[in-house]
Amino acid sequence: MSAVPAGVPADLLPAIAECERVTRTRARNFWYGLRLTPEPQRSAMYAIYAWMREADDLADAEGFEDAERVDRIARFRQDTDSALAGRAPGGRATWRALAWVAGRYELAPRDLHDMLDGQLSDVGSVRYETWEDLRGFCYRVASTVGLVCIRVWGYRDPEAPALAVDRGIAFQLTNILRDFREDFDQGRVYLPAQDFRRMDLTPEALRRWTPPAQCAEFVRAQCDRAAQFYERSAPLDRMIEPSCLPTLWAMTQIYRGILGRIEARPAGIASERRVRLPAWRKALIAWRARRLASGVAP
Repeated sequence: MSAVPAGVPADLLPAIAECERVTRTRARNFWYGLRLTPEPQRSAMYAIYAWMREADDLADAEGFEDAERVDRIARFRQDTDSALAGRAPGGRATWRALAWVAGRYELAPRDLHDMLDGQLSDVGSVRYETWEDLRGFCYRVASTVGLVCIRVWGYRDPEAPALAVDRGIAFQLTNILRDFREDFDQGRVYLPAQDFRRMDLTPEALRRWTPPAQCAEFVRAQCDRAAQFYERSAPLDRMIEPSCLPTLWAMTQIYRGILGRIEARPAGIASERRVRLPAWRKALIAWRARRLASGVAP
């Protein structure tokens, strides 16, 4: 960190710097938005992201049997409870930073526990039968992130949490479509089995992209579902504290842009190259978000 972040205790700076490093190297799309957050919320978000990254890595770690992954998540859950109570297990950066965030903002322990439940459901092969099953997973791994974010950012309307839940679902559905090939190759299929049967399709056929017209129709139907959650959650942007709105706006623009690219070229989800926004598009979003931060309409 080049300067001391406002509102961050001096003795916590090394821990926050480590969380920032994790965010910068691992956050990808989130990094573009988090840089726009004012302090001390920015440092708090670095801490939250570092915690989420470590939790996610526990579920995906190579070289461990499923039972070992479950045990590691259980120990991580215990350490999380300690940090939420103001105690940093082992003095590690992530736990020290999380303890500070929990003391400064009104985090709901249930949100973090639900996130960990979502990681548990990611251990081993994954298949979801119905949309409601998938929606529950999206809530656990993404809507909870939205709820934590708005607690840190601040909001001015009691309807904001429900809309944050919907925005999280929109983001996660976008992720699921974007990562279909990689997930399938690892034994995970998140898209509902009922939806495949309705289109007389299988995940294996979608991975092979055959028949093409049927596959494209299936993917566009999934895109329509995600788009509905973006539209339903649109009022959230008017409820977030203005100083933190550029962060949410930039994240949404990036993820909505990825969904748009999938809508335009559905076959991209089965290709060997992940669907993503070009660097120039992200740079433009960041520029417009900075204008928003300075009070100019994007």
